[in-house]
Amino acid sequence: MFMESNLPVTMPALALRGLTVFPNMLLHFDVGREASIKALDEAMTTGQPVFLVAQRDLSVESPQLNDLYTIGTICNVRQILRLPGDNVRVMVEGVSRGRMHSLPQTSPYLMAEVEEIRPEEPVKRSARTEALIRQTYELFERYIELAPKMTPDILLSVLASEDPGYIADYIAQNLAMRTGDKQAVLEELRPVRRLELLCRTLRREVEILELEQDMQGKVRDQLTRSQRDYFLREQMKVIQQELGEENPGSDSELTEYRRKIAHAKLPGEVAEKLLKEVGRLEKQPFGSAEATVIRNYLDVCLELPWGKKTRERVDVAAARKVLDADHYGLEKVKERILEFLAVKQLAPELKGQIICLVGPPGVGKTSIAMSVARALHRKMARISLGGVHDEAEIRGHRKTYVGAMPGRIIEAVRQAGTSNPLLLLDEIDKLGNDQRGDPSSALLEVLDAEQNSTFRDHFLEVPFDLSDVLFLTTANTTDTIPRPLLDRMEIIELTSYTDEEKLQIARDHLLPKERRRHGLRPAQMKVTDDAIREIIRGYTRESGVRVLERQLAALCRKAAMRLVSNGVKSVRVTGDTLEEFLGVRRFHPERLPRMEQVGVVNGLAWTSVGGEILEVEVNVVPGSGKVELTGNLGDVMKESAHAALSYIRSRAATLGIEADFYKTKDLHVHFPEGAVPKDGPSAGIAITTAMVSALTGAPVKREIAMTGEVTLRGRVLPIGGLKEKTMAAYRNGIKTVFLPMDNQKDLEEIDPTVRAALQFIPVEQVDAVLAQALDLGGREEGLLRARPVESAAQGQNLPSFKQ
Repeated sequence: MFMESNLPVTMPALALRGLTVFPNMLLHFDVGREASIKALDEAMTTGQPVFLVAQRDLSVESPQLNDLYTIGTICNVRQILRLPGDNVRVMVEGVSRGRMHSLPQTSPYLMAEVEEIRPEEPVKRSARTEALIRQTYELFERYIELAPKMTPDILLSVLASEDPGYIADYIAQNLAMRTGDKQAVLEELRPVRRLELLCRTLRREVEILELEQDMQGKVRDQLTRSQRDYFLREQMKVIQQELGEENPGSDSELTEYRRKIAHAKLPGEVAEKLLKEVGRLEKQPFGSAEATVIRNYLDVCLELPWGKKTRERVDVAAARKVLDADHYGLEKVKERILEFLAVKQLAPELKGQIICLVGPPGVGKTSIAMSVARALHRKMARISLGGVHDEAEIRGHRKTYVGAMPGRIIEAVRQAGTSNPLLLLDEIDKLGNDQRGDPSSALLEVLDAEQNSTFRDHFLEVPFDLSDVLFLTTANTTDTIPRPLLDRMEIIELTSYTDEEKLQIARDHLLPKERRRHGLRPAQMKVTDDAIREIIRGYTRESGVRVLERQLAALCRKAAMRLVSNGVKSVRVTGDTLEEFLGVRRFHPERLPRMEQVGVVNGLAWTSVGGEILEVEVNVVPGSGKVELTGNLGDVMKESAHAALSYIRSRAATLGIEADFYKTKDLHVHFPEGAVPKDGPSAGIAITTAMVSALTGAPVKREIAMTGEVTLRGRVLPIGGLKEKTMAAYRNGIKTVFLPMDNQKDLEEIDPTVRAALQFIPVEQVDAVLAQALDLGGREEGLLRARPVESAAQGQNLPSFKQ
């Protein structure tokens, strides 16, 4: 016997994936896991047996006790053979079944506490047992006939035994069964029941093999019929040729394809591929579906502009005139594009410069791309990427699919008709992804100068050179663009327009265009500057000029109606008469409160449509220390409120606030316009100031606003969107703006009109904000103070900030 008693014994263990070993069987298999190889080495070194047990989940790399079946096989290791690489081939001999109680060791290899399961006494032969054995013989013999890799010699070993338990184990070891079915046979300890279980499994496997054989026969018959039809068609072609009745259209079509391939400037690989497809088309029977697929493929490939280029005009002076004629302002954007053209003029072979225009809606990103195409004399194609979820939209579909077509990149090049167009990838930040793939990953190859010279569309199956294509992309924000894609592009930011810039754009560009569209002459309709300013302030709220253009179009329609209906010869629109045309004013400027308020602070927010004043309101009521945050806030803004509260608790003594206020007072922080989602850390100092004001009763000064992130230590961290935020402050009558010290360098980018009208106070600590924004009644002695930046309108440089 293997062990002298049934007490558990600790021995090395191997976890098997997709394999089950039975007692009294000799089996060899490959071992790759390092832990399993160490367990085998330990067993060979110490002369111990090894316990082989199957895994429940094959994907687990380092199985624990719950990942293994309980019943396995105690085996002797007969031979270990080292294979090239890290694999080992081992031969084991199953001795008996074993029950695993625990895994006392899992590293560097498994050690299992195993109890040997002694076999039952030999079963007395009965008529029922004999019938069961004979039925198993018949089913196993039928299985051997149907299975492709089973040899009849296996049946001899079964016929030589009369032990139902051994018969069941032997057949289960050699049967291609699922791991769960084999484990069920291994765990059945009663020999007759084990044979019954195997017999049921064997009957199911035989039925499956018979079905597979029947299906293979049907497929074979179908292939035979197809071959017969092919030979008959070929014979018919030969007969028609002998009789002079062949179809002349097919040959002329093939000749035309070959002529087009010869005259097109195709790379060698592409020409070879297309000629091969023409050869396949020649062999297709008349009217076959495959012939239609090949014709469509050849037509698409031959329509592409292989080697066709428009003559590019790289002239910086001419490009400057075009950009200035089409756009007002945007000086930095124009300068960057002209620099790009200057480099291209000096180094025409330089490739790989991909520009991404980022800015709010309506600021002219798409129109700038159109102006660049016009300045360069390049054909332009626009690809809208908003809402694209399928990778095949970029790379195309395999031509074998029904309705297959090239991707949008190749389709845009085909529409442009040249291999060096300007492709505008619009709304690249709106790309999505789902189970059909990630389109942004497909764009990585398109926008990489090292790879796009051999871009392979799934439909074309041959490389197409995109290195001469000039790619321009647009986006509203870079936050949603994947980092690898963003790294391939150079970002040029287009910021919001000031009201004065909007006035110039409307007067010089939009209004003349709308008058022409509506058939009006300048003498028939005049709009004063006051009227345009009133439209900007009272009927639009945007960063760009898209809504402004629609309002001017509405004015033109109203004017056209008066000219036609009332018989007047001209229409003049002024600020006083504007409501007669556009109706009641839609937007009213934020009015600052007439007196200083407690717990109310003007924050500054930046949205995709520009800057806004964001009020912060705080109420303090007796309670138990709860903090209520309302106004549709995001997680980051909620965290800013909690950080502000912790800072106030640390400075309570200096600020004159009761030390236990966080236990006896409830704070309610609210941001009005609760239906609008709000998030971001830049309201930190506004929340802190409003809380201190509400807790101390100190009013907040009227004409101030602030922006900046706050830390637990009271440091003020930098924020983004300063130009848009200060523009909102200027628009709403704010006089003083607190901003982070690290944003002081950004003041140079602010519009001069705004910079002259506002006083900026850079701060490093919240103390400096509290000391100057609140009237603490002498309690601000322990707080730091900040000095305002001198106005640029006074001709001074921005001085250094001192505490």
